[in-house]
Amino acid sequence: MSVISRRDLLKRAGLAAVVPVAGVDVARAFETAPPAAAAGPAESLVAQPQREPREHLTAAESDVLEAVVARLIPSDEHGPGAKEAKAARYIDRALGGALASSRQAYGAGLAALDRYARSSRGAAFAQLSPADQDSVLIDVETGAATGFTGSSAAFFNLVRTHTWQGTFGDPYYGGNANFVGWDLIGYPGIRTVVSAEDQRRLERHELKPNHQSAYDTEMFNKATARADEEGLLRRSSRSAGSKAGA
Repeated sequence: MSVISRRDLLKRAGLAAVVPVAGVDVARAFETAPPAAAAGPAESLVAQPQREPREHLTAAESDVLEAVVARLIPSDEHGPGAKEAKAARYIDRALGGALASSRQAYGAGLAALDRYARSSRGAAFAQLSPADQDSVLIDVETGAATGFTGSSAAFFNLVRTHTWQGTFGDPYYGGNANFVGWDLIGYPGIRTVVSAEDQRRLERHELKPNHQSAYDTEMFNKATARADEEGLLRRSSRSAGSKAGA
């Protein structure tokens, strides 16, 4: 796997605006945290985070995917990563829309990845240490992992691409939560008008982020409303035509 540190991520993002390249940072290996002490019933209710509902992934698939995206763009001293950006939520939602054709690939691929982790490292992928998770992902990326339908590398590239989208895309689509992806790469946000002074401040890295989605702007709202209205008119027209021909 390409060893790309967060520093490299920031450099590449600066060159490529909001289309950064990221990989698993295998240079960072953390010690596995000691298990927490057993808690009583009331304590457990407070300590256990509630699972965010998924629309298309199963609970088991979601657990594996969450662990994978957390290693593809890990959080570190530069800030939060793909997990905090909710890249997995973006993928889950998109599997019912723009990425619907990849739903079967995700189901088969995530199951194969978890089976490979269990057989080669002795535990479910989500339960492995970060260093072991990285080593499993290296095998998947290079095609060395077994049990996949087709090449494991193809599945790795699929998930990595969608993780980038979920981390650095517009928050409207469910990822880039709290704009952590844009803050990570220093992207100042959507602006429909950029003055000469704004441009100079941008070049000096002094333009403050506005934390605004494209869909927060009047231009995009009008375009969306117009598209919805045109779609409704077309459907009404087809319906009227069908009744007339009946």
